[in-house]
Amino acid sequence: MEKMETLKGLHPGAYLKRELRKRLIPMSRFALSIDEYPQTLHAITKGIRSMNTPLALRIEKALGLEEGFLMTLQIFYDIKQEKRKQRTLIKPDLSKFRPGIFWDVDAKQIDWNEHRRFVIERVFERGSASEKEELMRLYGKQVVEEELTNIKMLKRRKPVNKMKQHA
Repeated sequence: MEKMETLKGLHPGAYLKRELRKRLIPMSRFALSIDEYPQTLHAITKGIRSMNTPLALRIEKALGLEEGFLMTLQIFYDIKQEKRKQRTLIKPDLSKFRPGIFWDVDAKQIDWNEHRRFVIERVFERGSASEKEELMRLYGKQVVEEELTNIKMLKRRKPVNKMKQHA
């Protein structure tokens, strides 16, 4: 399981698809060889369906993979998806923000995790102390400080002029 750290969060179907391609094994023929419907493997390799233990064991045996490898991938994939789901639940107390702070967007529609750099930059440029405190509560001091550092570094970079100036 030495490569597990690299593969954490990858759907086991993506790994299976790559492995079958690498070995030049047609998916339908492989599915039938392990007594499975081709549609089932197709759904798994597309990430539409999760891997189950009995099927994982048959695939691992047929491909000579370490027992438990595919289910471990499935567990890490499920953890990644759950964390993503929980992050979307992160929301500030909107009553602590003046309506004008996000004048150009609907604050109720902001994905507060996905757009945290935008949110932090806006509030730290134009926000009050209480609005900044709400962000510290929401994201934590370390995250806010890291984002502010990244924002400062991005602003320091000079734009690169890709067009050559002719004399």
